[in-house]
Amino acid sequence: MRHGILVIVSAPSGAGKTSLIKALLERDPSLSLAVSFTTRAPRSGERDGAHYHFVDSDRFHRMVAAGEFLEHAQVFGNYYGTAESTVRSELEQGRDLLLEIDWQGARQVRRRFPAAVSIFILPPSARALERRLRGRGLDSDQVISDRMAEARSEMSHHAEYDYLVVNDLFDTALDELVCLITAERRRLSHSESRLRSLLAELTGQE
Repeated sequence: MRHGILVIVSAPSGAGKTSLIKALLERDPSLSLAVSFTTRAPRSGERDGAHYHFVDSDRFHRMVAAGEFLEHAQVFGNYYGTAESTVRSELEQGRDLLLEIDWQGARQVRRRFPAAVSIFILPPSARALERRLRGRGLDSDQVISDRMAEARSEMSHHAEYDYLVVNDLFDTALDELVCLITAERRRLSHSESRLRSLLAELTGQE
């Protein structure tokens, strides 16, 4: 059976990562999104088990101590983590899996899954990023300033990724993501088992 592809997608807050991933999953139903655990409170419209597994800090830290997480990190005072057993199970069943995580988590995942494909999404400019953050109308000037500083710190790790996608025009960025994942599926390591019978016929090695 073909082994699934693990795709890491990271971006600073405000770069449009969540919207792009949602559209990508709609465009490509064979992709699945790993549901992370978090200690933050659910936002409006979020459902436990669908968007995140919402847990309290005590349970999260027990999971850390038990070595259950493939990666975990603290972001804006909240903890996030991905269960390793879920990821391995999905990949072993041949499913392609997306991880929506920050650079800290991506670094941890690459140590365990060196073949993982990593994509970093950038905003078209610092001014556009700040405009998007302010456009939410949810945060004070101080919070916006803190988020911009955090974003600059996150973007300084872009060189650790395999691919960079600039989210200026949404549809163009989405097309680029689709193309990158399609190209990864065509790699010899992922396509050879799927094409084994055809290759045997073509090379006379049936």
